[in-house]
Amino acid sequence: MDVATFEQALKDAMRAKDDVRRRTLRMVLAAVKLVQVEKQAPVDEAGLLSILQKEIKLRREAIADAEKAHRPDLVDASQAEIAVLESYLPRQLTQAELTTLAQRVIAETGATGPADMGKVMKAMVAEVHGRAPGDQVSQVVRQLLQKA
Repeated sequence: MDVATFEQALKDAMRAKDDVRRRTLRMVLAAVKLVQVEKQAPVDEAGLLSILQKEIKLRREAIADAEKAHRPDLVDASQAEIAVLESYLPRQLTQAELTTLAQRVIAETGATGPADMGKVMKAMVAEVHGRAPGDQVSQVVRQLLQKA
């Protein structure tokens, strides 16, 4: 997956007159361009996955705000955008798969308690690579290390 994939998908959405997909892909491409300008380098696949996850997180926060404001129209719009963004992510890990992976990484790193959280998270982020949100990974690792 690269930026060209998103540019082509944007063209296809424009031809199909798919407003939600078009709007969402434009926001993703704008975020990619912003990161490219900041880093002064092209965005690689890991960077794209990170941008997608950040955009999904922003939409989830927008849903929470819209629900508080009793705006079902904004909730629906954000949910539709999340569906578009998730279609470009790799298959997400289930809770059981994430727990099993975390247990393996904890054993490999020799972590013994919450003090080793950073060491485990560094290894987990490399293993997960866009297949689970960072907050979910952190929560699972924290729970397992507290039991250790």
